[in-house]
Amino acid sequence: MKFDRITSNSARMNGQPCVRELRLTVRRVIEAVATYPDREELRREYPELDDEDIRQALLYAATCLDDRIIEISGHHETAA
Repeated sequence: MKFDRITSNSARMNGQPCVRELRLTVRRVIEAVATYPDREELRREYPELDDEDIRQALLYAATCLDDRIIEISGHHETAA
């Protein structure tokens, strides 16, 4: 998979993966997507991001996660 909009530069943002050469980390983009579920509000807050930037940030984050089972505390009932 090619991430042509995700960059990493040791001299910028401590080498964290960023969107294009912006000072906007992939982590911050993921946080913004979660914080602003309304894409229009997200675009107002981050006008420099476009849909492809967001898509690649989400895909990049997904590739960094392991497929493993994590126990979550608390009892959750499901409806049958």
